[in-house]
Amino acid sequence: MMANAATLVGYAAGTLTTIAFLPQVLHVWQRKRADDLHLGTLLIFTVGIVLWLAYGLWLRLLPVILPNAVTLALQCAILYLKLRYRGRD
Repeated sequence: MMANAATLVGYAAGTLTTIAFLPQVLHVWQRKRADDLHLGTLLIFTVGIVLWLAYGLWLRLLPVILPNAVTLALQCAILYLKLRYRGRD
């Protein structure tokens, strides 16, 4: 029973921390500006996500793998938009 509760907490945490990036992606995409986002911070955070994803894959922990895979996709979108709109900043 405890493992099931822990798994649910893991999925809930992963879901919330992942969807937290969706408004940022939409905001940058709609404004066509990303001047308020620091590239260094984005890159460091992306490396952290990749490491969490590798950790989850290594240990086969689906509650770690799924949210970090989605977060990585959203973070890549933010990085792409940051670089795409760089000249407009």
